[in-house]
Parts: sequence; C-alpha cells; structure tokens
Amino acid sequence: MKNIDKLIQKAVELQANGLVTRQIADELNVSRDTVTWLLTRSKKEETSPAPKDISVNWSGIGKSAFRLRHIGIALCDMVIETLEHADTEADVIVGIGLSGVPLASLMADELELELSVYHSYNEQSDQSQVRGAFSRNFASIKDKRCIIVDDVITSGSTVSDVVAHLRSAGAKPIAIAVLVDKSGSETISEVPVSSLVRIVRVD
Repeated sequence: MKNIDKLIQKAVELQANGLVTRQIADELNVSRDTVTWLLTRSKKEETSPAPKDISVNWSGIGKSAFRLRHIGIALCDMVIETLEHADTEADVIVGIGLSGVPLASLMADELELELSVYHSYNEQSDQSQVRGAFSRNFASIKDKRCIIVDDVITSGSTVSDVVAHLRSAGAKPIAIAVLVDKSGSETISEVPVSSLVRIVRVD
C-alpha cells in the first residue's frame, strides 16, 4: 500500500498545481481511469476496486543524460531493425512532449535525422477528443517518413492521435519507439511498435 499512497499523494499534488487528468496520467505513466481512482481515493470517496494498471517510474534513467543516451541507442537499434524489415528509411524523429522529447532528441542525433515535437493539448470537456499540434520551432513533418518516440504507451490513444495527425499532414508514420509498452501492442494504427519492455497482463 505504501506505493499506492505515494501515487495518491503525487496525483493530489499535481492536481493542486493545476494539472488536469490527462497531464497527471502522462506524468505518472498511468491511465486516466487510474488517475481518477487515485484522486477519488484521496478524498475517501472510492469504494470500487482499483483499475487494472501498472505505474511506470523511469526516473532512474531520466535523471542521467548518460543513461538516457544509452537507452536512446538501444531504441535506435530496435528501430533500425524495424526499418530494415520494412525496407524503408526515415526522415524525421517525432518526440511526443513532454517525456518523449529527450529520447527523441538523442535518437535524432544518433540516427542523423531531423527532429519534430508534438504537443498534446489539455483535455476538453469531451475527454475522448485529444487535441495536439506539431511545434513550428522544429522540423516540418509534411511529406516525410516519421519515427514516433515517447516514454510509455498506456492505452495507445496519444500515439494513435499523433499517427492520425501525421497522416492528415501528408507524412508517413513508419515506426513507434518507446521505453515501455503497457498496451502490449505490436502495432498501433498499423504502425509497428518497438519497445524495450512490453507488458502483457495475464488474468
């Protein structure tokens, strides 16, 4: 229970600092349902069982540029294998903000590719609608073959959104690279997923 109590405390702190459910979920690497459960449990309102989820804390990697670089190299190796299998090449690495950007930067440097950054906007009243945009301060994605990079895939909704945005802009998403895939997916929106760790729940 100690770890759950820490998650509850962190979720409450993040909410008090103005973060919305989606942002808290991204920060804690859990689903939005889990965030809702954590916040209601903090108010002693929760009587339902906890959602089936796994919290991922990769701060042991994130606090060290040395470790991040080596993780980035490992992800590059996996992505190269995917591209060779598909007999294609990439033009741009797309980092999903916030946590995917450091890895994307390192991978773009390692693979000598351009770097683009995708920002997810705050959720609107309709939580099924996730909105986001590509930063104009980084490389254009129009008509380019793109590798999408993030830290953790939970449900796959953010990555699916990025894939849809890329396709609507005339870009071609060709690979997805993440540290941890909690969805257990080999592909998302028909784009192959490379992950250092793939979690598959057996119930």
